[in-house]
Amino acid sequence: MKKLLVLSALLTTGALTVHAQETPTITISKSDSIAIAVQGIGGSEGPTVSRVLSNDLTLSGAFKITPQGSAGFIVSGSSGGSSLQGKVVDPSGRTVLSSTYSGSARNQAHQFADDIVETITGHKGIATSTIAFSATRTGRKEIYVADYDGNNARQITHDNALSVAPSLSADGHRLVYTGYQSGYADIYLINLSSGQREHIIKFPGTNSGAAFSPDGDRLALTVSKDGNPELYTTSASGGGAHRLTHTRGVESSPTWSPDGHELIYSYDDSGSPQLYRISSGGGSGEQISTGYGYCTEPNWSPDGKKVAFTVRSGGFQVAVLNLDGGGSKIVAEGQDPAWGPDSRHLIFTDGGSIVLLDTVTGRRVTIVSGLGSATEPAWSR
Repeated sequence: MKKLLVLSALLTTGALTVHAQETPTITISKSDSIAIAVQGIGGSEGPTVSRVLSNDLTLSGAFKITPQGSAGFIVSGSSGGSSLQGKVVDPSGRTVLSSTYSGSARNQAHQFADDIVETITGHKGIATSTIAFSATRTGRKEIYVADYDGNNARQITHDNALSVAPSLSADGHRLVYTGYQSGYADIYLINLSSGQREHIIKFPGTNSGAAFSPDGDRLALTVSKDGNPELYTTSASGGGAHRLTHTRGVESSPTWSPDGHELIYSYDDSGSPQLYRISSGGGSGEQISTGYGYCTEPNWSPDGKKVAFTVRSGGFQVAVLNLDGGGSKIVAEGQDPAWGPDSRHLIFTDGGSIVLLDTVTGRRVTIVSGLGSATEPAWSR
């Protein structure tokens, strides 16, 4: 089974502990959850692996942790040093998964959890993914990365200037963001394994909101070098700039379709921003009917079926539109939504914290708090 890669190193000045606080806001139906038991994982790292693994399986939304006697599947294993031998059996004792994982205890558990999710449900897990966000802990907005559950939060920029709008490559190895170190909005690229940073897009005017294409080869962003802020694509290194739009309004917050052939973005020519759809090669943008009068910050789901976005109606709310014509609905109070790898979970900002939402059950968990105001979350896939 294909294992998701774990980041080998990060530019950091020390780990920050961020506590998750569960805050259910909607009645949760567990009728479709799979009963699973996590036996005590043996070995010196067993207690840590058991705790993280149980949390991962619970947050996946696919499983309910139960006693062994009522479980449909039983998880066991042994973890010591930098290795975990994990095993899953059904009630008859038939082995459905047996594999070895390496890395820290947390990374072992995350890898094992994602394999359990994929083996039993057929869907991609979220435990090995990475999130990024902007936070004001130091008094200025800097960029942070963390595990999907908010743990291991690490400050990766120390620019002492405004650093905002992070975007992660699908594999979580690279990050682009908008930085104002030069006094203007430019795009910077960080290799999260080596810590190397490059100043990749610095056209005259504003360069902002860069987003990685699904294959990691291109960026979409807003550039005003020709006078009006327009939608552009470039290579992932910032070269080969290609202008997509030619309008009088402002295009912003581009998000890629899973196949990389289209973009959805926010456009404000009508006086109130709406969502539009355009070929990634350029052409005329086509307005998307959402049913709401103010729509910004779209994020296209990895399965291609939905787009999450921010609605302003009094306060800010997160809405989800089914692109097959199924309509839109408000799913939470908050803004800046980003889909997880499973196209089921969203992260978004609410009151200066980052919240994880299961869009199937309505369960929400605060995963990042205590870092000042945390905003603009992004999620690897």
